[in-house]
Amino acid sequence: MADPARIKTEDKSLRKASEDHPKSDESEDAKAKSSHESKESSSQDPSKQEVKPETAAGEDEEEGTSGESDAKRLKVEPEKKKEKRLKVDEDEIQKMQVLVSSFSEEQLNRYEMYRRSAFPKAAIKRLIQSITGSSVSQNVVIAMSGISKVFAGEIVEEALDVCEKWGETPPLQPKHMREAVRRLKSRDQIPNTKFKNIVFH
Repeated sequence: MADPARIKTEDKSLRKASEDHPKSDESEDAKAKSSHESKESSSQDPSKQEVKPETAAGEDEEEGTSGESDAKRLKVEPEKKKEKRLKVDEDEIQKMQVLVSSFSEEQLNRYEMYRRSAFPKAAIKRLIQSITGSSVSQNVVIAMSGISKVFAGEIVEEALDVCEKWGETPPLQPKHMREAVRRLKSRDQIPNTKFKNIVFH
């Protein structure tokens, strides 16, 4: 059988432990209550609450005004650029009108032919596709036809200078065109694909 003295001492130790646990529970409850009360007091304190929204609102206002000013600046700059472009375009149109009005009838006919002339887009597209080996967009075709027109104009202009220097009168002949191409190549204004620059011999 169990010793009665031991049982009594075990009962006493159990009672002490059970008494100690409620105290620790109470102390934890007290800590929780005090922290909860401090939270409530801070949430009820109007001065602390008012300061935070005011500063936040002030920051929002500053950000809003700076954002608006940036947006306004961005809007104003393109408007100024558009106005400048319109002014330049109007000036160029006026200059062209003055120039065209002073043309003779022959010059007007030539200018009209120059404006109407263009390389056929289908032929240019076929040529580009045969060289590159891939399909190209319509914008590329338009750009290349415009560049080709300028190139042909430069050759004709040089050929007219050759014709004048040789003391001959237009119309242009193939010899004038060949000499014009030769001169432009010598000035490196026409790329020569056959020529290879050999660095080492």
